[in-house]
Amino acid sequence: MNLTVFDAAGNEVGSYEIDPAELAPTISRQLLHDAVVMYQANRRQGTFRTKSRGEVAGTTKKMYRQKGTGNARAGSKRSGVRRGGGHIFAKRPRDFGWRMPRKALQSATRMALAARLADDEVKLVDSLNFEAPKTAAMAATLAALGIAGQSVLISPAEQDGNLWKSSRNIAGVSVTPVGDLNALSILQPRAIVMTTAAIDAFREEAKQRRTGNRNAAARKQGGRAASRSRAGQPATPAGEA
Repeated sequence: MNLTVFDAAGNEVGSYEIDPAELAPTISRQLLHDAVVMYQANRRQGTFRTKSRGEVAGTTKKMYRQKGTGNARAGSKRSGVRRGGGHIFAKRPRDFGWRMPRKALQSATRMALAARLADDEVKLVDSLNFEAPKTAAMAATLAALGIAGQSVLISPAEQDGNLWKSSRNIAGVSVTPVGDLNALSILQPRAIVMTTAAIDAFREEAKQRRTGNRNAAARKQGGRAASRSRAGQPATPAGEA
């Protein structure tokens, strides 16, 4: 597929050819869902706390005698069924965080960007260089790209202080260098703006990981063949040729 490359003024200055399958041959919705849930769970503070019946103020004396009043049996006024009583299942601080395998998260990041590219939800710009922080200039660029007023992720190739300062006061706009992207940051906004240098860096990283995985698989297969050879077995068992 060919993506149009814009400049900061919204003018077309070229095209960029990329195949989403180059980043991720298949898209696993389950893997993307698991990654997003993990990132959201890790954001939770878990600092809530409520009082149980043993922590609220009040006497522990029985409210009235057991029989003869016509009322239901009752004990302490701290009971959770009464006003001012403690919570029956009191909340306690807890950690909601959990982790997924590193390679699974890396694969989810590539799948997320491939999905956004396939849906034509990524805007490419040749560069986003600001000599000084200027919110108006950044807002004008977003308006020229037709994504003003939306939640937008801006991803440069490297951290840029002027770009970040130019975007931080615009509601719904976040700036994340391409090296810090994850599945949640890619899937959350309505639109994505990337520089051509950023997407080149992302493709190169994906290529290196694919090459590393192939080399690791080859080494693993070679180790198995060597083990069979030392055991006096044929290097290629019957049925695998």
